[in-house]
Amino acid sequence: MRFHTRKWVKPEDLNPNGTLFGGRLLAWIDEEAALYTVVQLENNKIVTKYISEINFMSSAKQGDIVEIGMEVIKFGTSSLTIRCEARNMMTRETILTVDNIIMVNLDDEGKPKPHGKTKVEFVSDRLKS
Repeated sequence: MRFHTRKWVKPEDLNPNGTLFGGRLLAWIDEEAALYTVVQLENNKIVTKYISEINFMSSAKQGDIVEIGMEVIKFGTSSLTIRCEARNMMTRETILTVDNIIMVNLDDEGKPKPHGKTKVEFVSDRLKS
């Protein structure tokens, strides 16, 4: 799994217990999944279709740096299924896992559109072509 994004836990990210609010972390994950999918499918018209059960395993506190990792599980005809892990960058302790996030590629009318992709591509590889 590659960890693409880092977020610094700030006071406005905390819940009343003084730890990272789960909803804030899920918003970060949804945004990262969208960005990851846009890059993979080379289309900025995508949408989150499904997020499977979320497993909170530990917490983060103010000042912690959270890393968000994404890994492609499956390429569908018009979708991309991703697995996600958020972890504490300094301790490497897993904060949360999501086994399946399904992102859908859309056409100009907002309908699912085949993307033609079958494997993970890195921007650096595209630039060599």
